Amino acid sequence: MGGIFDVANKIEQIKDDEAKTLAPDFWNDQLKAQALMKEIKQHKNWVSLFKHIEGKFDDLTILKEFKEIGESTEEEVDHQYQLVVNELEENEFKSTLKSEEDSLSAILEINAGAGGTESCDWGSMLMRMYTMWAQKNGYTVNELDYQAGDVAGIKSVILEIEGDFAFGMLKGENGVHRLVRISPFNAQGKRMTSFCSVYVHPIVDDTIEIEINPADLEWDTFRAQGAGGQHVNKTESAVRVTHVPTNTIVECQQQRSQIQNRETAMKMLKSKLYEQEMQKKLEARDAIEAQKMKNEWGSQIRSYVLDDRWVKDLRTGYKVNNPDNVLNGDLNGFFKAYLLHKSESK
Repeated sequence: MGGIFDVANKIEQIKDDEAKTLAPDFWNDQLKAQALMKEIKQHKNWVSLFKHIEGKFDDLTILKEFKEIGESTEEEVDHQYQLVVNELEENEFKSTLKSEEDSLSAILEINAGAGGTESCDWGSMLMRMYTMWAQKNGYTVNELDYQAGDVAGIKSVILEIEGDFAFGMLKGENGVHRLVRISPFNAQGKRMTSFCSVYVHPIVDDTIEIEINPADLEWDTFRAQGAGGQHVNKTESAVRVTHVPTNTIVECQQQRSQIQNRETAMKMLKSKLYEQEMQKKLEARDAIEAQKMKNEWGSQIRSYVLDDRWVKDLRTGYKVNNPDNVLNGDLNGFFKAYLLHKSESK
């Protein structure tokens, strides 16, 4: 357990960092101070988690001793043992989330591929899947942009997944998701294949500085579309901002207020620009590995075959034979397999 959680070093780091917070000029640099406070909180969370599992391990030791004198059963020992193992495995993969951006909230984009109504419907299924996963795991979901399909489903959607380590958990979802099923939109009941792309990037917070020159921005306003009531369709509350030097475009129609949408659009733009800078650093550090990652993000990563009852990640080989659970948000097994796979490959 000490190897996974690195508790001794974290405790020493907490002591050193808390000593820094006592300096009279600590809050003079707000961004630096907030970053350090966030780091202290994260280290304390890991130490608390370690102590929690350590307590369960102590309970297991006591149960084992009771069993040896006939005061507990083999079943009770086995049950407690499995609790310890499950918690260790659940948190082992979380310990791989060490990059600066892993602890941030995330923006998740879903875009329907070629295939018309089929792909649009698949997009809405993916939107529901990620929303259910987020809600089950204590994250908050906000819809930032929504483009409905012509007949059913969605052409595209942008979701904000807010909470600690949302990006770290979701970063392996970048790529093409393939659905195979008996089509509900085909009168002959044919087996159809649909594709959607998913893109995830971190939401930068105030501890990460992203400088944007206002002169580099072009703003447009338009009437919001899709769900949201009649009001959003009567006023030009939706906004579109283009960062001219990089040709990065962001749209937002979440709020009825144009001012609020502008603020959210700027947050989204900063996140996209930060993601681009992350990619540049990755390329500079290791061009070969960066190219592998680019290829992965642009290719098919997972197949969902409903009539044969399986879902498989093509990168890790992880497979589940209950697609209903997966589409209802049971994704942590896939996340764990991907993060451990990446950690081992490094």
